[in-house]
Amino acid sequence: MKHRLRLKIGFLSLAFLVAVQIVPAQETKKITLKEAIDLSISNSHLLKNNKAKIDEATAAVREANERRLPDVSVSGSYLYLPVKPNINLKTDSAGKGSGGASVSQAMYGIANVSLPIYTGGKLKYGIESAKYLEQAARLDGDENKEAIIFNTINAFSNLYKAGATVNLVRENLEQSNQRVKDFANLEKNGLLARNDLLKVELQSSNIELALLDAESNLKLASVNMALMLGLPEQTILVPDSASLQPATSVKRIEEYEQLALMEREDVGALEFRKKAAAVGIKSANADNLPSLALTAGYVAANIPDFLTITNAVNIGVGVKYNISSLWKTKSKVTQAEARVQQITANQQMLNDNIRLQVNQAYQAYLLSQKKISVYQKAIEQATENYRITKNKYDNALATTTDLLDADVAQLQTKLNLTNAVADAVVAYNKLLQTAGILNQNNNERK
Repeated sequence: MKHRLRLKIGFLSLAFLVAVQIVPAQETKKITLKEAIDLSISNSHLLKNNKAKIDEATAAVREANERRLPDVSVSGSYLYLPVKPNINLKTDSAGKGSGGASVSQAMYGIANVSLPIYTGGKLKYGIESAKYLEQAARLDGDENKEAIIFNTINAFSNLYKAGATVNLVRENLEQSNQRVKDFANLEKNGLLARNDLLKVELQSSNIELALLDAESNLKLASVNMALMLGLPEQTILVPDSASLQPATSVKRIEEYEQLALMEREDVGALEFRKKAAAVGIKSANADNLPSLALTAGYVAANIPDFLTITNAVNIGVGVKYNISSLWKTKSKVTQAEARVQQITANQQMLNDNIRLQVNQAYQAYLLSQKKISVYQKAIEQATENYRITKNKYDNALATTTDLLDADVAQLQTKLNLTNAVADAVVAYNKLLQTAGILNQNNNERK
């Protein structure tokens, strides 16, 4: 029997050690809001994608500049002639009894160089347009950076609220369990009805269920935050509540509207795209103009027993004019003008949307401040209500149901205030994002 017991204990110990090795280690990490933002920016897949787009736009600028460089081409061929060709040289000395040459192969090589001198401005306009589009791509990246900063703040707030909820519910559960013990002693001594004991036990069970939900939400919020920051998902993140500082001062709404129209990256990006489209009109009109290029070349050829050419260097000027542009260019110009009109309309719609977004964010922030004020009063009222109800219950002037309702109301007001404070921070940062200054504020954040 003892031998079997030792084997059983040994097997359980081995199983436990294997299980410990399989379960990944969980690291607890306390993190500030500034650290979270920096990590999310450095590990953002979206920003990495934006960097690739910026690199592509920068390469397009280089490509446009490289069109100013000369085009150089080299070609050569070796030809075998299986059938003897008929050769008749139209010269004074040809055909006077030479009998003709026997040609069975030929070789030649050609090198050409062409340097554009004048293209009607197409090279200049191409470089200008590429530069505008590069600036637009950079501003798109800055806009996405602000969105990532706000998403991080929002996730940080949700993580804080989830943790605060767990702590409050856990504290309330301890109080509820103690109440169950007290009521059980009273019921055991015949001083309390069985029904009242069942009521407090039911409330304790409900709070325990609420705690399970809260812990699950906290786990999901932590996993979401860890993935956002590029950390292992098993990392247990503890947000530094001191990082969620409410705003100390807020500007007038008109100031935020003016800031948004001046600072928003999407406004700037659209303006650069409009400039690029305007350059597109000039580039389309340039098709009506001729192009001029400086050319040079070298030719070498060898036909055995017949002809050898070396040192055949040429230099000249080439002019090209596409006559079909007289009837094909107009449609290109119309398309380019239509793109400018579309962007102009988009700018007007964006300006209207910006004013609406700023107003919505501003009102949401004001509402969050009012909620904090109301919930602070509600906590005082709920605390006093519970004190009075508890006093009445102790004097048999209130029922158990009244006491439990007062306890639930007190817990709910605490949760409401905790959430409202965190939501106010998010609302303020949303206002900064709509005004286009969230990134500036983050750079000043400690």
